[in-house]
Amino acid sequence: MMNKILMKMTGVAVTVLMMASCGNNMVVDKTEAIKSQGYFIVGLDDQFPPMGFRDSKNNEIVGFDIDLAKATAKEMGLEVKFKSVEWDSIVLSLKKGDIDVIWNGLTITPERKKRIAFSPAYLANSQIVVIKAGSNLTTLKALAAKKIGVQLGSSSEKAIKNSKAFSASIKEVRKFENNTLALMDLAAGRVDAVVVDEIVGRYYMSKKKGVYQVLTETLDSEEYGVGMRQADVKFQALLIDAMNKVKNGKAGETISNKWFAKNILLK
Repeated sequence: MMNKILMKMTGVAVTVLMMASCGNNMVVDKTEAIKSQGYFIVGLDDQFPPMGFRDSKNNEIVGFDIDLAKATAKEMGLEVKFKSVEWDSIVLSLKKGDIDVIWNGLTITPERKKRIAFSPAYLANSQIVVIKAGSNLTTLKALAAKKIGVQLGSSSEKAIKNSKAFSASIKEVRKFENNTLALMDLAAGRVDAVVVDEIVGRYYMSKKKGVYQVLTETLDSEEYGVGMRQADVKFQALLIDAMNKVKNGKAGETISNKWFAKNILLK
């Protein structure tokens, strides 16, 4: 009987040690590993223009955030690779180590700050409501009992919830894998409006002139930051230092002018 008890105790001890080991591995700063391999991996939604999306000609990932990440990586003496990830689970992908950074119009929120680390904000943004051009649904009140499209897991989805009166008045929130699909459904009349990041929405509108218009009323204001693992303290410092040099220098100005025709980077 004593042997059986000892065996059980030994088994429990081994299990505890294994769990502790796994826990320690989860909080290891991976900076040296990243520097050793010579690159870091950016996770993104590759259908999120102008921040990160696939070029229709070559199917290459391009965008404002892509150029900014490349310039920052160069300043760090590293390469950067890009990996398409489902947006709704992108924080989990970061924490699991499938990617090293989320750099894709990621809104800084108190909830996310509990789970991941953020760089200082580099862009200011707000949530806008896009409707079809010529629509008479030109106010939030006019959208009562209507269908609203939104990207699943986005800050736009949260903005609707935060606006209690608006949220309570609408008929349905229809969730889409990405903003492209949501705006396509708006153009086709399958939803009555789409809530989207202003930077993204206005970029779409510039490419589809005469298709959409924007309500004068906005929902949440917000700021974009780069998401990183909380444990990667050294990597955070290196990236933020390099990013600040890009933002405040000629490279950042050139990238911003390329995508927005003016320098909108926060200093």
